[in-house]
Amino acid sequence: MAADKSQNLQDVFLNNIRKNKTPVTIFLVNGVKLQGIVTWFDNFSVLLRRDNHSQLVYKHAISTVMPATPVQLWEGDGDQASDTAEAGADVEA
Repeated sequence: MAADKSQNLQDVFLNNIRKNKTPVTIFLVNGVKLQGIVTWFDNFSVLLRRDNHSQLVYKHAISTVMPATPVQLWEGDGDQASDTAEAGADVEA
């Protein structure tokens, strides 16, 4: 069944930055900016580590997660990435 193979975009994104130890900036809904490396996450929270200190951040408080470097979410020929870029161009125009 195709639904069994589908993955949640949020999980794919967070797992990628966790595995690659990509530095991120997390903006909270109240305007606070947090920086660090995602070391763990579940359905409700993200564990952010910086300078040997960990912060448990609840996902409902997160507005934006901005990685320091580009993230490739899927392996392959890049069709999904180009589709996303084209969709973004349509929105901005």
